[in-house]
Amino acid sequence: MSLNTPLDSMPPGMEYDVAKKTNRFVFLLKSLLRSKTGLIGLLIVIGVVFTALFAPQLAPQSPYTIDLDKMLLPPAWMEGGNPDHLLGTDNLGRDVFSRILYGSRISLIVGICAVAVAGAIGAFLGVICGYYGGIADHIIMRIVEALIALPNILLMLVFVSVFGPSVLTLILVMGGTTWTGYTRLIRGEVLSLRERDFVRAARSIGTKDRVIMFRHILANVFSTFIVVCTMNVAGAILSEASLSFLGLGIQPPTISWGYMLNEGRTYLATSWWLATFPGLAITMTVLGIIFLGDWLRDVFDPRSQGRRS
Repeated sequence: MSLNTPLDSMPPGMEYDVAKKTNRFVFLLKSLLRSKTGLIGLLIVIGVVFTALFAPQLAPQSPYTIDLDKMLLPPAWMEGGNPDHLLGTDNLGRDVFSRILYGSRISLIVGICAVAVAGAIGAFLGVICGYYGGIADHIIMRIVEALIALPNILLMLVFVSVFGPSVLTLILVMGGTTWTGYTRLIRGEVLSLRERDFVRAARSIGTKDRVIMFRHILANVFSTFIVVCTMNVAGAILSEASLSFLGLGIQPPTISWGYMLNEGRTYLATSWWLATFPGLAITMTVLGIIFLGDWLRDVFDPRSQGRRS
């Protein structure tokens, strides 16, 4: 069925589905245009994603090429700057702007994948706890409370030190230490839904528990789950930057914004641009994700609009 198919030639009931989806899209578009922060956040996120996807085409220089004759060049608009290096060069003569473009890839990959791992674990355990309760709920929630009592950054440092820093290790460690919030959220939502009429009706016709949990109940909390995941991507990006800044995150030759901060802190007094521009990239990306997450929360949770009004 193509998008250009006339409504009167569609099967019965199809017209309603198309109209419903169209109305929902129009509602989201109008809501986004009314929200200045949401629109700014979306534009920032799109820009970062575009930069990550097309970094090889956008980078004016190779981010790995060492040129000792051009060490610590200031940004192009400053005295002594070089037009070929817009944001200057680092202590090995590598182009800072190109390295920032390539660093966006690692930040997005680690942030999104870590949240995907944590969300999958948390959603699964949260549905089990909320639907069945009993001993499984008791054991899992005690584990959740014990992990919440420990600082996440401390757990990450321990595991990364043991297993060694790499992109895969960071994703698994960050995902494996941040799933507790998702579990508590999904469990609370499932507890409020498991006695609803549509769940009782599904049980009465013999629907299997796994179908009720993952097709009916989880589908009803999916919008809230997506909003929380979006907000937590920003936290995951900051965690990756923190670990890389401490030297336990992404290792060279892989480029990350956190490791660029780690390299630039030695030269803060003399070559401020080495740490400033990667820091600004992290700040803008996190702010964009937070702005987008705030808008999504307002769209999918009308209660938040009531609290703000």
